[in-house]
Amino acid sequence: MAHPLPSHHGLRPTLNSDGQSHKLLNAATIITLILGLASFILGLVIRNDSAVNGITWAAITAVAGLVAMVGGLFTQMLSATTEQRILIVTGIIGGFIGCALGLAHGGFG
Repeated sequence: MAHPLPSHHGLRPTLNSDGQSHKLLNAATIITLILGLASFILGLVIRNDSAVNGITWAAITAVAGLVAMVGGLFTQMLSATTEQRILIVTGIIGGFIGCALGLAHGGFG
């Protein structure tokens, strides 16, 4: 007799592990993560690529990093689940590094 395969409901990634819906917090978490990672990647590009030699890219990188840091810190205060906090802190760290690299290459100056 064939046995049914066990269902794996726990493998689906979710930010609502407490069973409640946090749509605004989830959106702020994802925005923080995307801005932080974008700032980090842009910071690495302007650091390593001599062809990207403009103050504009440095300013964009610094602004994206600053928004990720400040928005991430605010979102962190309101976060409800551990999964949200992990992604928020990842975005904050990426934003900090990107902002620092943007400032080092002439952003805001």
